[in-house]
Amino acid sequence: MKEIIKLKEADLYKPIQKHFLHEGFEVYGEVKDCDIAVVKDEELIIIELKLNLTVDLLIQATKRKKLSELVYIAIPKPKYKPRSKRWTDICQLVKRLELGLILVSVSGKRKQVEIVFPPTPISSRKKMTQNKRKRQEVLKEINGRSADFNIGGSNRTQIFTAYRENCIQIACYLEQAGELSPKKLIEMGTGIKTSSILTKNYYGWFERIKRGVYVISEKGKLDLKGYPDLMKYYLGKLNDES
Repeated sequence: MKEIIKLKEADLYKPIQKHFLHEGFEVYGEVKDCDIAVVKDEELIIIELKLNLTVDLLIQATKRKKLSELVYIAIPKPKYKPRSKRWTDICQLVKRLELGLILVSVSGKRKQVEIVFPPTPISSRKKMTQNKRKRQEVLKEINGRSADFNIGGSNRTQIFTAYRENCIQIACYLEQAGELSPKKLIEMGTGIKTSSILTKNYYGWFERIKRGVYVISEKGKLDLKGYPDLMKYYLGKLNDES
């Protein structure tokens, strides 16, 4: 009996990521509640993933119009005939909401992406001005990440935010070099938030052994083992600069 594999939202992420990377974009999963954020120069595209085209998906996607004019919804390719009245009506509704539509075909290990139609820009420039701050928050979060370590559409999994990455970088350097001051860490490239991160010690990864000098805690050493890819990335950076 053939095993039925249940499709998950995260299964849509990789083929979409591959498509936009091929088009010269940078692709990031789970950015400020957006399933996928795609950027090239000043262009920002938001993509929301769902296994079915539902009212909730349309509401979610239209809210993302506050962040960018270019918002897509992405779903598995339905079984409706392309020229059926039902499918025509669905496409018309998505277009009226000024959203783009992406279909992902899944056949075994093979996955294909089809851009059915692009989003149409919103008519009111005033809306974009009002929501410029939220758009900048998305771009700021992307700029704070070293790479894409999230899978868009993932549920109940750990999300790599720019803040978490910064904490991992600091912990990695402390484990590698031993006792360090915030000033020395900043010189090594950990950024202007280093002192604040060490002082707040949100994850319990750091210990102050004397004024202005920190080491990694036992909890930090243990938790750091859960981020092998980021450890490899930051240790490589450290070796390149030394």
